[in-house]
Amino acid sequence: MFRTMASLPSGRVAKWVVLALWVALLVPALMLAGKLGDVQKNDSSAWLPANAESTKVVERSEKFQRSDTMPAIVIYDRPEGITPADMAKARADADAFADSENVAGRPQGPVKSQDGKAIQTVVQVQKDKTGWNGISEVVTALTDIGEKNADGLGFHVTGPAGHASDSVEAFGGGGSLTAITALVVVVILLLTYRSPTLPLVPLLTAGVALSASEAVIYLLAKNAGLTVNSQTSFILTVLVFGAATDYALLLTSRYREELRLHEDRHEAMAQALRRCSPAIIASAATVAVSLTLLMLATLRSTQGLGPACAIGIVVGLLAMITLMPALLVIFGRWIFWPVKPAYAAPQAATEGIWTRVGTAISGRPRTVWIGTAVILGAMAVAVVGLKADGLSSKDQFTDKPQMAVGQEIQARHFPAGSGDPIYVVTTADAAQRVSAALADIPGIADVSPPVIKGGDALLAGELEDAPSSSAALDTVEQARTAVHDIEAAHAQVGGNAAITLDTRDAATRDSKVIIPIVLLVVFLILMLLLRAVVAPLLLMATVVLSFAAALGVSSLVFNHVFHFAGADASFPLLSFVFLVALGVDYNIFLVTRVREITEQHGTRRGALEGLSATGGVITSAGLVLAGTFAAMASLPLLFAAELGFTVAFGVLLDTLIVRSVLVTALTLDLGRWMWWPGKLFARHDDTPTTPAAEPDLEPALDGR
Repeated sequence: MFRTMASLPSGRVAKWVVLALWVALLVPALMLAGKLGDVQKNDSSAWLPANAESTKVVERSEKFQRSDTMPAIVIYDRPEGITPADMAKARADADAFADSENVAGRPQGPVKSQDGKAIQTVVQVQKDKTGWNGISEVVTALTDIGEKNADGLGFHVTGPAGHASDSVEAFGGGGSLTAITALVVVVILLLTYRSPTLPLVPLLTAGVALSASEAVIYLLAKNAGLTVNSQTSFILTVLVFGAATDYALLLTSRYREELRLHEDRHEAMAQALRRCSPAIIASAATVAVSLTLLMLATLRSTQGLGPACAIGIVVGLLAMITLMPALLVIFGRWIFWPVKPAYAAPQAATEGIWTRVGTAISGRPRTVWIGTAVILGAMAVAVVGLKADGLSSKDQFTDKPQMAVGQEIQARHFPAGSGDPIYVVTTADAAQRVSAALADIPGIADVSPPVIKGGDALLAGELEDAPSSSAALDTVEQARTAVHDIEAAHAQVGGNAAITLDTRDAATRDSKVIIPIVLLVVFLILMLLLRAVVAPLLLMATVVLSFAAALGVSSLVFNHVFHFAGADASFPLLSFVFLVALGVDYNIFLVTRVREITEQHGTRRGALEGLSATGGVITSAGLVLAGTFAAMASLPLLFAAELGFTVAFGVLLDTLIVRSVLVTALTLDLGRWMWWPGKLFARHDDTPTTPAAEPDLEPALDGR
């Protein structure tokens, strides 16, 4: 059945049917994909689990205050001192702010700082009416008002609305990210294929897969409650382009080989699909299943990212084993111009770099794998320096946007948390006791009088520190401890600082729960695929070691080269899932080929010829995936830069060292024990031989 299905895209009539189906699908897909931004939830409060304390505070406080607004903190400053004219301008601006579209109520202030060098006004933006992109438009309107006739008076918009606005501008680089990702793919494919025409086919197919993926994700977000945000969108882009192009490389490599063995290109494609589809499907399934396990997260942003990326992998796979084969067969051999693979053309025997690497390893495999493991272990030690306990809002950008500058000025002249307090909901009877407990907590500058409605009370505590800072999070923890101990108060602490704390705690919990489950599931998949126990255990061990080494090097680079303030709390989990899933991906490409050769010639020859046969194409695939993730650095977001660097470095490390050197050396050293307790273990290997140089039919960046 599988052989028949694999042949469908290469049929003389079926190829046109496949193309027509994808074209028919693409029209509505493009329309739906364009609406993905409409269903994104970029407000951090929407990412939290329903049982988070800050989530419950939002629900309980709805009768006291509007939940559809977000504060924009307007800061004016003049180093030599605020003048009466400056105060008059700030008051006039406040009137203009109140009349602006999508501003709720009368702004609070203006208030002059105690040192007389700054002014603060708090404006409430209607976030539910404006949407994520609309917040940026409101902030732009406020900025236009504030900068008009400023006469040397500094003006900045900070606070949650300012952060949202700068985030919108940062994520607005999504179009350029797609263009940069596509350019990276084209350059690497040009070097790999040495053809100006062939790269257009995988690039076009990956673009179709991305649009189709976004359409499916939009429908799920619209109708099934899937949580997606801007972060999901840019990760999806690089993942689909990178993974789909990897599958294209393997398929094209096999197709080129079969074109020299079959005069009919339709039969050549059918054979190529039959030979490479099992490995491609197994690899894609491993990645998709690993990503789907993120649904076990309590943090809804992570929970939604998993299935969204899994959809991208599955759609990319379907496109690459249906649409791309149909296109290649339709275009014919000329698509490989200027070096078209001719039927029965002799192929000169060459000894590629991976054949030479295998020969070098085969001399002392145990020494090689032990030495490689020690080096990787040493790299992993630096992971202890990774600071992944969250970032303050001003540290979430690689540059310094308006919000960050305004927050620094605010911290110099006002309590950094002014305008964005913590909120405590309690019973009316306990309001005074809760107020007194809050007032005694270091880090809380002031407590507002309680507002009482229907037996409940709402209090606001002004923070001395910026709401997203570690000091403010410590204050929230102290506040929770204090009010939870008050008898019959039923007090709960919320607000933006509490949301940040709950997000961090949820991300930490998710890492502890999901990482072991991903390891177990991937191990079981490898057992089923390889029909062995030892090989899957060793492959998992090498991938985990590779991940730890990549994270250790990343920690050193982040701390001592780029001097980043830290990392997002979800960074370790996402890095792990991507690197482990993709690392196993490449190991599947290698080991399935090794197993295929081992069945005929024994493990030693299987290891050496498997490396020689797959080395070039896997190296090219690794370069593509690393390049696409590295393109994330084009966004001025610290999370994107860090995740892009770690995954890119980890993929290269896995492709060039772990897969080619460590796994090959282990296979040579263990021999048939790699396949214990399967059927291959029962057979005796051939006497050790070094395979003769043979035609290397894989297009590769292999130094030839």
